[in-house]
Amino acid sequence: MPDHTPGRLTAREIIALLCDSGSIGAGTGTSDVSDGFAELPYPVREFKPDGPLAWQGYDASRARAAARTGEEESVVCGTARIGGTPAVLVAFEFGFLGGSLGERTGDRLELAYEYARAHRLPVVPLVATGGSRMQEGMLALTQLQRVARQSALTRAAGLPQIAVLRDPTTGGGWATLGAGADVVLALPGAQVGFAGSRVRPADADPAAYTAEAQVAAGAADAIVRPEALRETLALWLRLLSSGTGTGSAVSETGSAWAVPPPAPLGTASLPTTGWDAVERARSSRRPRAEAYLDACFTRRVAISGDRCGGTDAGMACGFGERAEDGRTVAYAAQLGTATRPAGYRTAARLIRLADRLGIPVLTLVDTPGAANDADAERQGAGAAIADLFAAVAAARTPVTTLLIGEGGSGGALALAAPGNTWATPDSYFSVIAPELAAAILKRPDGEVRATADQLRIRPQDLMELGVVRGIVGRPAPDPSGPWS
Repeated sequence: MPDHTPGRLTAREIIALLCDSGSIGAGTGTSDVSDGFAELPYPVREFKPDGPLAWQGYDASRARAAARTGEEESVVCGTARIGGTPAVLVAFEFGFLGGSLGERTGDRLELAYEYARAHRLPVVPLVATGGSRMQEGMLALTQLQRVARQSALTRAAGLPQIAVLRDPTTGGGWATLGAGADVVLALPGAQVGFAGSRVRPADADPAAYTAEAQVAAGAADAIVRPEALRETLALWLRLLSSGTGTGSAVSETGSAWAVPPPAPLGTASLPTTGWDAVERARSSRRPRAEAYLDACFTRRVAISGDRCGGTDAGMACGFGERAEDGRTVAYAAQLGTATRPAGYRTAARLIRLADRLGIPVLTLVDTPGAANDADAERQGAGAAIADLFAAVAAARTPVTTLLIGEGGSGGALALAAPGNTWATPDSYFSVIAPELAAAILKRPDGEVRATADQLRIRPQDLMELGVVRGIVGRPAPDPSGPWS
């Protein structure tokens, strides 16, 4: 009998849970994706008795697995609509030899990815695997290279890949189809890790090999309850499938479009002095990034983690449905704290993903600066900031930036779009905080305010210097006179 715990649904049960009609049938593999699941026709590979290694008893093991599960292989591939969005589904059947990958599994996976590219469809791997199939030896292990190539080609084609980690997701399946996806969702309590339970050190902490631990370590984006999986996946598919997939956001008229800067949510008056600008930006009453995101988007989903072992609660990244027109916009927003290296790497990951999918980006700058503690240096602060500068500079999709609070030195500038940065009236941008500038210049504390004026950090100063394009909520300046 199959195990019907949420993480151990069979391949066909998880497909039925997700596809619009909940029905499963043998499909024709046509590009007309029906509501139900249409299984793709698979390639036929002839095996010698007991497989390529002549592993005694392998044929009998396969026959027992087929009789138990009703499947001929460890993965089921086909097309379906999820919340109205067509996709290619790749569902592992753990009951078939532990969902292991062999040559025939590789054939099916390769076919699924090729079909997705030919018909411009996103790929949704529903992973539940123990790794490569021992009875096929190194030929099984090399299927990971086939899978990695297909994933890379699909990524280069500008098509999203959204993985769902079931129980268990280990070995090469985790290291390719799972961790290699653009977005990684996981069912609660699922065993997730490169090392399976039977090959770990005896004293290994089992809590480290869970979906929850992978989210905490920045390797997966979110835990999703089974009852919420269909709705969550449908939203992700709708948002990520709306781009052009060409590396530049193109409107229906064929011209590139950039996200307009959001309207200001705070004061409309401009600061009178540099220190006034600092105090406004640091005020606890000033609207923060979450307020701007709530105003900009009707619905949004978040990515989390830098895929290098870290997360930063002070950087919010994801995709949203724009309130004005329903278009998808990617966002990366600083939440007012010193940004950690993981935050910069997560933002760079977001911008590169949006660029591949042809989705425009909105960034919100609000940080006193980059975290400068010893741990930040050990975590590669300089390299992380450099990577974000490079991601913004190389983006072909339009990036729009709104300075909504503090703009603290290079730690803030890394998230700003060259030539398309705007400011709110209650913000400032500075080469360094006025207090630190005065300290470097060996000035007494009493000269901090004067130093703030000298740095010319007010929004109107930034406008005159050409650092920002404009101040949202304010009329364009009179070229014949100064800002008031």
